[in-house]
Amino acid sequence: MFFSDRFICATEEFSSYYKFVPSPYFRKEFELKNELTDAEITICGLGFYRLWINGQEITKGIIAPYVSNPDDIKYYDNYNIRDLLTAGKNVIGIQLGNGMLNNPGGEIWDFEKAAFCRSPVVAFTVEGITKNGEEIFIEADEDVLCADSPLYFDDYRSGERYDATKEIKGWNEPKFDASHWKKALSTVPPKGEKRLATAEPVRPTGEVLTAISVKKGSIADDYRIHNKMAYIEPLEHSGMREGYIYDFGVNKAGVPLLKIKGEKGQRIELQFGEFLDKNGDLTYRNINFFPEEYSQRDVFICSGAEDTFMPYFTYHGARYCIVTGINEEQATKELLSFVVCNSDLSDTASFTCSDETANKLYEMCKVSDLANFCYFPTDCPHREKNGWTGDIALSSEHMLMMYSCEKSLSEWMANVRASQLPDGQLCAIIPTTGWGFGTGPSWDCFVAYVPYYTYIYKGDKSILRDNCECIYRYILWAESTRNEKGLVKHGLGDWCPVGGNDCIKASKEFTSNVNFLDTLKKSAFIFGVLGEESKKEYAERLYSEIRSAVRREFVDEKSCIADTDCQTSQSMAIYYDIFNEDEKERAFKHLLDVIHENNDFLDFGILGARIMFHLLSDYNEGDIAYKMITRPEWPSYGHFIEQGLTSLPESFFPDFDECDSLNHHFFGDISNWFISRIAGIRYNSDSKSPDKVIVEPSFIEKLSFASASLKTPSGEISVHWERADSGIALTVNADERLKVSVIAGNKEIGQGSGEYLI
Repeated sequence: MFFSDRFICATEEFSSYYKFVPSPYFRKEFELKNELTDAEITICGLGFYRLWINGQEITKGIIAPYVSNPDDIKYYDNYNIRDLLTAGKNVIGIQLGNGMLNNPGGEIWDFEKAAFCRSPVVAFTVEGITKNGEEIFIEADEDVLCADSPLYFDDYRSGERYDATKEIKGWNEPKFDASHWKKALSTVPPKGEKRLATAEPVRPTGEVLTAISVKKGSIADDYRIHNKMAYIEPLEHSGMREGYIYDFGVNKAGVPLLKIKGEKGQRIELQFGEFLDKNGDLTYRNINFFPEEYSQRDVFICSGAEDTFMPYFTYHGARYCIVTGINEEQATKELLSFVVCNSDLSDTASFTCSDETANKLYEMCKVSDLANFCYFPTDCPHREKNGWTGDIALSSEHMLMMYSCEKSLSEWMANVRASQLPDGQLCAIIPTTGWGFGTGPSWDCFVAYVPYYTYIYKGDKSILRDNCECIYRYILWAESTRNEKGLVKHGLGDWCPVGGNDCIKASKEFTSNVNFLDTLKKSAFIFGVLGEESKKEYAERLYSEIRSAVRREFVDEKSCIADTDCQTSQSMAIYYDIFNEDEKERAFKHLLDVIHENNDFLDFGILGARIMFHLLSDYNEGDIAYKMITRPEWPSYGHFIEQGLTSLPESFFPDFDECDSLNHHFFGDISNWFISRIAGIRYNSDSKSPDKVIVEPSFIEKLSFASASLKTPSGEISVHWERADSGIALTVNADERLKVSVIAGNKEIGQGSGEYLI
């Protein structure tokens, strides 16, 4: 497998909202005198590519090969093509999209002015051996021919625009006459490290959503009110606002599949969004980073024949699409479907119970997890598509519990290492152009969390080795920022609390230092596993110093109250061991008082949400946790269902008047709580026993039964409990390799698979 650095392009010009440069086609012809015993192609198509061999597409999925800063890492894909090549003439066909190389939709994160910004480029090699032993080696060069494709605009975030009247039939097949095409240009390769893309590809899952309703409607005008960029006049502005609203029933990530026989030149626009306004019109005002008509919008111009259109260089997050430019006869359910796409992950856990509210919330967690997993966890599929580190820190445990995502997270960490500054600082979004440093320890904690939880849940020690120096360098830098009180600088705090970010109650300095302490604890564990004793001792010493400073500055030892006396501060101080063991009972009693004084409503942001329900279960208050989660009144998770949501939103707002994203994963750890607390499957809970499971269910009063399963490196376990006349019947089925301890009433009542009456 050879990673070529001979990159070519069609032009040095690149596209923007104000100047369209079509996506290029490339065509490489070559002759083979004999059949091959083996052949492979290795390709780096940046930003994105599609690949055909003799007219047959073999691209691994959409937005291939990866989403990265190409000056940090440039990714290659490898395909076996022996069965696709024949003796005689053969053709490699490639189409390129802009991807990260040219990303006007990433303007507010400075992607549009990145040093790597340029027109799309590609490098490839074909290696093979013929039956008579001859070696074949072909690289991209100036003999590759190129032409403009019908895709005249594409942006990772803004969508695609395709003119089917300009289609070139058979362009990627051997018999096509390309004598009128121009030669490709040699170009300077991107600077990044060469890597094979090992993360799971982003591809259609097999789920295709058809509309549950189609009705006449409009695009709401409120986008212009909420977004200053809406007043920037783009190059192409149709003004079409009346059309047909397709409701796909659930807010997921994917691409449209349009099938139509329209008039030649008929212009169809597909505008995607998450919700309808009070008038029933589609609004995308909460996706407010783009000029008018460039927020999740695809444009298709009909050829006059039977046309099919599906984007490959973008994807959307949406429940709704308004289709403009069609007539009533064309507005059938068959016209448009939504092809669900995400990283090709398999499920490793399940949960169900007797309460449909909890079941719906579990499904909403899964919807948001997967809609936001495209090579790595993103913060929303419709607006940002960024790898926000704080979000990933919050979700890494439950995602590793629920999905086979360890390879993808390990690959993302390679991008973390490549983007780390020489002094050890970490960025808030990865991949990045250098935008977003300084968000603080509550975001930076991901650097230890992702390797730690990958090791705990998947047994992958290599991720610890790969990231050991990165973690250590970060800790050295963070220590250098300590102030006269011995504390690190604060950064961001308990983001997205009830009522919005103006309502954060816990002090940022407190939450940042507590999260840094947990980073140090997990780092010391990692260093210990790797035998890095000096690093471990350093992390433990720093932990002791900062914990003492946090207690001095933020803990009232007499009252056992921490920081600002709110749900987040008090729960963090208990959960992360800021309180001493002999203080925790009083501290927890006060936390319960704080919760009860708020009528058992939650009152926290993302940092409190991550731990509150686990902490309540630790103190046998699972019923209060369940009530806080599932109650229908605002603020709660149950209220999301009352609002008609099908995915987890970014914030706890009472209605859509102030809504942010409606598809975020960082409040999704309740799925972990459902499995590990209600069903009671607690795997490797001491971080040292990858073959051990503690089964300790919480028999929530409102539930009559609960079931869950978990796949571990040592085998699968499933648990089911239900209420019976004589008590609670508990059934445990586990792989014989697993050492299972069954706990009830704080006592072990059995071991291994079996049926237990409690």
